Amino acid sequence: MDLNKCEMFVRAIDTGSFSRAAEQSGYTPSGVAHMMDALEDEIGFPLLVRGHRGVRATENGQKLLPILRELLHWNEQFKQTAAEINGLETGTVRIGSYSSIATHWLPKVIKAFRENYPHIEIHLMEGIRQEVDRWLAERRVDLGFFSYQEPMSYEWIPLKTDPMLAVLPPDHPMAQLSAYPLVACRDEAFIMPALGKDADVVELLEKAGLTPQIRFSTLENYATLSMIECGLGMSIMNELITKGRQNHVVMLPLDPPHSITLGIAVPSIKTASPSVRKFISYATRMLKE
Repeated sequence: MDLNKCEMFVRAIDTGSFSRAAEQSGYTPSGVAHMMDALEDEIGFPLLVRGHRGVRATENGQKLLPILRELLHWNEQFKQTAAEINGLETGTVRIGSYSSIATHWLPKVIKAFRENYPHIEIHLMEGIRQEVDRWLAERRVDLGFFSYQEPMSYEWIPLKTDPMLAVLPPDHPMAQLSAYPLVACRDEAFIMPALGKDADVVELLEKAGLTPQIRFSTLENYATLSMIECGLGMSIMNELITKGRQNHVVMLPLDPPHSITLGIAVPSIKTASPSVRKFISYATRMLKE
């Protein structure tokens, strides 16, 4: 079986179209379509449903997808290990990350890493925790940067703790307090990021036995901050999210205080590719300093 065709099938599914898969790989859309036709002829059944809105996997294609991801993972492992033995530093590192970490931590790590390993490609995908966790499980990324949550089904490398804050409009009645009493959020117009399922906030509230009145939900915290600036409600988020942005909001520590642990999740350091292990080493050293 031609692994190039298998990789193109996975890319077509991940991007949702032949055009975007072609852009990522240097082929033409018609070339990708011909490769998929040849792969389906070789396997003996349809893998893709083609339509005006793009492509998606058939039911049988979905069954093969995790197997092909695993096959491609080990193929990449083989190529990188062989290159390393020959004294070459090549490969690919696919990273899934919180947007805040991708914004504030990873650029300097990637810059330093690329200066030493210019032939190793870095692919970065940003998402909420549920997305990064799914990308890890599906082998779409090699490692994930997010917060620690139980149960943790991956090997975990803690990097830093980050305090959780209450974020309030400037004219909020409690804006002048030294700390925000967590219990008060029960009576607030609460804005919840991550489509109402922010894992860090949900865990905090569940442990405190609190059910806030969720007035709005957003995808990203940056939209939440803008809504708070306009007086549409308040929220709770970790401090790193608020860095590097001029916010006309009030940020207070929680009472009682709470923090999350941010770090690296990887399915297995032992079976990770040489490039991934090198990147983990760089990130761990730089971010812990």
